[in-house]
Amino acid sequence: MLKKNFRMILDFEKPIVELEKKIAEMEEYARETGVDLTEDIARLTKKVEALRKDVYSKLTPWQRVQLARHPDRPYTLDYIQRMASDFIELHGDRHFADDPALVAGIAQVEEFRVVIIGQQKGRDVKENLYRNFGMSNPEGYRKALRVMKMGAKFNMPVISLIDTPGAYPGIGAEERGQAEAIARNLLEMSHLPVPIVIAIIGEGASGGALGIGVGDVILMMENCWYSVISPEGCAAILWRDNAKAPQAAEAMKLTAPDLLELGVIDRIVPEPPGGAHWDYDQAAATLKKFILEELRRLVKIPPEELIEKRVEKFARMGFWKE
Repeated sequence: MLKKNFRMILDFEKPIVELEKKIAEMEEYARETGVDLTEDIARLTKKVEALRKDVYSKLTPWQRVQLARHPDRPYTLDYIQRMASDFIELHGDRHFADDPALVAGIAQVEEFRVVIIGQQKGRDVKENLYRNFGMSNPEGYRKALRVMKMGAKFNMPVISLIDTPGAYPGIGAEERGQAEAIARNLLEMSHLPVPIVIAIIGEGASGGALGIGVGDVILMMENCWYSVISPEGCAAILWRDNAKAPQAAEAMKLTAPDLLELGVIDRIVPEPPGGAHWDYDQAAATLKKFILEELRRLVKIPPEELIEKRVEKFARMGFWKE
């Protein structure tokens, strides 16, 4: 059954939600009156399942962008809570400050002691201000690098969860070296001598995503987007009209199937019917399964070979063939 307490319902979800509400009302009526509505409820439930399957099998790129931004979608800490045990969060970059927009720490994921890093958004206005809407400052990227280097020192694989509308473009961030911090992470992650598994769990925008996005394997959840710029930004540049964002999303090839075909990502992680926000537990269990499969394969590869393959992987991206 679908969740009943959404703060936001997307337009293409409304027919499904309306049927769900009707089923809930019938169940409540049956409990209060004792009237047997079992057959009617079963019929409507089957109709909802068929409608959900039909709607979510025909999503446009723009609709996937909307799902990736859904305010009820699970964020980094939601996944960590469900995938890992003994998570110890580490704070600060030892240069300037701590960045709440980027979470980093050590955890146990089944047989692996790992380092986990990832962007974290907020659930309400107060929390979003605290988390800066998931947009990291330079100290966030430097914190991530500090923790990843510690992981490499103690031979702990790295799991990176990407979900950001971009690196923070504020004056202070630029003054403190935003571009240098991201560039440093690209260099250091490319040569880190431990397995690195990247998972795009929501939005993957520009250098803000790439700053923690260099790894041996790139997983992408089914209803996410990953691109050098947002559809709105692309539309504003090309047509000077943000309203053409759906058209831009179509042209940008930013969805998981497009990126898999282009060789930018390696595997698509299926989401629960309707998206990860319908069932946090199932979404986390599936992602954990994919991550463990990759870690069990990668730990068998010698560090020198791992680094060589990682560098080759990113060098192949964007190769132009006449």
